[in-house]
Amino acid sequence: MTAQLSYRPLHRLLPIVALLASIVLPARADVPPVLDQPYPGTIVLKVDATNLSQQIFRMQMSIPVKPGPLTMLYPQWLPGNHGPSGPLTQLAGLKFSGNGKPIGWVRDPVQVHAFHLTVPAGVSTVEAEYQFLSPLDTAQGRITMTNDILGVQWPSVTLYPAGYSSRRITVQPSLILPEGWQYGSALETAARSGNEIVFKPLDLETLIDSPLFAGRHFKRIDLDPGAKVPVFLNIVADNLESLEAKPEQIEPHRAMVRQAAKLFGSHHYNHYDFLFALSDDFGGIGREHHQSSENGVKPGYFTEWAKGEAGRDLLAHEYVHSWDGKFRRPAGQDVPNFNVPLKNELLWVYEGQTQYWGKVLSARSGLISETGTRDGIAAAAAFYDNVQGRSWRAVQDTVNDPIINMRRPQGWSNWQRSEDYYVEGMFIWLDVDTKIREMSNETRSLDDFARAFYGVNNGSFVPVFYTFEDVVAALNRVQPFDWAPFLRSRLDGHASGAPLDGLARAGWKLVYNDTPSDYSKSVDEQRKSTDFSYSLGMAVKLDGGVAAVQWDGVAFRAGLAGNSTIVAVNNRAYKGEVLKAAVKAAKESKAPIALLVKQGANYRTIALDYHGGLRYPHLERIPASRDRLATILKPLK
Repeated sequence: MTAQLSYRPLHRLLPIVALLASIVLPARADVPPVLDQPYPGTIVLKVDATNLSQQIFRMQMSIPVKPGPLTMLYPQWLPGNHGPSGPLTQLAGLKFSGNGKPIGWVRDPVQVHAFHLTVPAGVSTVEAEYQFLSPLDTAQGRITMTNDILGVQWPSVTLYPAGYSSRRITVQPSLILPEGWQYGSALETAARSGNEIVFKPLDLETLIDSPLFAGRHFKRIDLDPGAKVPVFLNIVADNLESLEAKPEQIEPHRAMVRQAAKLFGSHHYNHYDFLFALSDDFGGIGREHHQSSENGVKPGYFTEWAKGEAGRDLLAHEYVHSWDGKFRRPAGQDVPNFNVPLKNELLWVYEGQTQYWGKVLSARSGLISETGTRDGIAAAAAFYDNVQGRSWRAVQDTVNDPIINMRRPQGWSNWQRSEDYYVEGMFIWLDVDTKIREMSNETRSLDDFARAFYGVNNGSFVPVFYTFEDVVAALNRVQPFDWAPFLRSRLDGHASGAPLDGLARAGWKLVYNDTPSDYSKSVDEQRKSTDFSYSLGMAVKLDGGVAAVQWDGVAFRAGLAGNSTIVAVNNRAYKGEVLKAAVKAAKESKAPIALLVKQGANYRTIALDYHGGLRYPHLERIPASRDRLATILKPLK
């Protein structure tokens, strides 16, 4: 068999090989290089967002041109997405014309986000019309238009000419909303007539970075009353009831804004707008922008306030990005337009430190209690302490995941790893913070780094870019130390377990017991699953579907995979409580836990030989240690 396979297929493939050799594939994209020159004239972009029933955005664009070759680009590399995630499949109906006559186009065979056309003599303006087809179902992508809410993400609805820096292309945008709808955005309004809004002209880079949320049900709350540079919470919701927020719920949001001002000592926006959607239908999101952020959660954020502490750091995280990630940006993010690849090597600063400050500000402001914060840290510490994939893949390499995987579901995430630079990055920065505090006898901290590094050029919107060496130098100015190898060992290493030295230096250690914290219960409720990660090595959905399996854990060694459904536990129909009871009983028994499992059309029984009882993560004080964590979480005065 081996000999036949090594000869006959090769013999048959020779004609195919010859044919392939005769095909000339394009060697490069025929897209003009980016030159640092202003685009001549102002592009006019009109967006009609009134077709709610079919969820279609319709665009008209007027582009000043000269006769000759013209290449138009659809944004591919999107800020905040960290990867080539421009929704090209939703762009449709593209037509160009000049002086009322059609102008044909061809797509570039290499850079498929580029469209080439030739402007005829005598044409000074090219008209474009096209649509953005918002997903009708979550399987098609994130839903951006419903009967009650819509979100305008300008890269989804914008084309722009190649050959120019996005900072030097001027655009005049306008938007038609459904009758009676209100909106929030960092964009400045020039005029409004009924449901048509004309915005002030601005550069393309700022436009792309300034989304808009609009809704039938809308409420705006001033989070910094009387401030010269205001911060607004713009809320849209499925219904009026979801908009109702009690004063004691709004106050911690205001405190978060105040605490951020004390931390950074600067601002880099004319006004900051939280765009906040409370919806079951509009797609959930958390995305940063320089002068605003997109935030989408379930409708019970205010009405079920007591249940939502586990996810209440979202707004703080995105707000911190105005300083970390948007004003101060990694050097690899300094690209001339939205079709030049981003370099992500410093996302552990961009996102990891933002994750840290988001948790800290949420605690300092009271958005999350100190107990809730500790329980959240415990859950994260346990998760990353059990990531088996670190044995072959360093956390530094996970900065490439927005490009490699683009947040698609994974079969074995515990082994493959995903965007771990967020939360594992947070633990690295806790390590840095506590190290500074320890070495300086508690006189300095990462707060000093934040103020020195992000607090420069107060009031400026012009991004300041940085390198790894800049970060190390800034840390050394706060506290002299050999920071480069300290950071690199944590970023590039393959040691088992998460980098929890900072947690120990903060006076706490990770432990497990058989009682879930309120945080763990809340996460299970939000995810509609039951977590057995640190006992059986899996999480299970309410219907018995296996949500995740820990690599080389108990369930893994028994042959369980994520495409399975648990039908019964010890001959009883599956429920989360039934499996919990079985785990408890097995602690006092030598008998394995028997699971009836369905995988495709096949059923089988597997035995889990586990007798360690239920295990849930908690933090426990280290005796006789300094409680630096309490100090870190204390509000700044």
